[in-house]
Amino acid sequence: MSGISTGLKQKLTINECKLNDGQISIVQSNKFEVMLNPSNYSHKQSICYNKKKTLGQLGSENKFNALNSDNVNFSIMIDGTGVVNLPIPGIGSPDVKTQIRQLNSVVYKYDGNDHEPNQVRLLWGSFILFGRLESMTTDFTLFKPNGDPLRAKVNLAFVGFLSKEEEALKANRSSPDLSHLIEVKAGDTLPLLCYQVYKDCSYYREVARVNNLVDFRHLQPGTKLHFPPLR
Repeated sequence: MSGISTGLKQKLTINECKLNDGQISIVQSNKFEVMLNPSNYSHKQSICYNKKKTLGQLGSENKFNALNSDNVNFSIMIDGTGVVNLPIPGIGSPDVKTQIRQLNSVVYKYDGNDHEPNQVRLLWGSFILFGRLESMTTDFTLFKPNGDPLRAKVNLAFVGFLSKEEEALKANRSSPDLSHLIEVKAGDTLPLLCYQVYKDCSYYREVARVNNLVDFRHLQPGTKLHFPPLR
């Protein structure tokens, strides 16, 4: 997650953002800047494969289905002692509960208009991720005599909602994870069309079922068939 060196220390910032018709806008008025940058983080990328077997098949070939969303996990320290951030004259240091409340307002707040939690942008130097909070666990490690927390470790997990790979996949209209409507031409067979869409002719029975075909061996030219996404 380390950024490009500019001579100034850059801190990880989490901003609320909005997604409208594919356009992302950053809500600058609602953000959380960490006191101390994470000492490490994990960035998981994974691929979903279709492992469907046909009748009588002993094994299954892993066929590409889709790219899963990115997952990012890291921990941050929140300090209310004034050791990390010097007290602000006349105000003092924000206590741990206040800082966690500020973090919650960005990553955990339920948006009553959209009926879902906030979408956020993680930004640290050259690292950027748009996504949503998946989980947050807070461990309180230091306390005042009255029990109020003075220090906490917050473990955060985010799941990306739009990656460059997903954008490219959506742009590829021939991808087998997208729905297709194909008009039958003379000489077409259902196994052949399945191979053109899925690179696997064995899906012809499933496509026949989806399209309520009684006789899939004799396709009428001009008929439009629906080829669903792979599952």
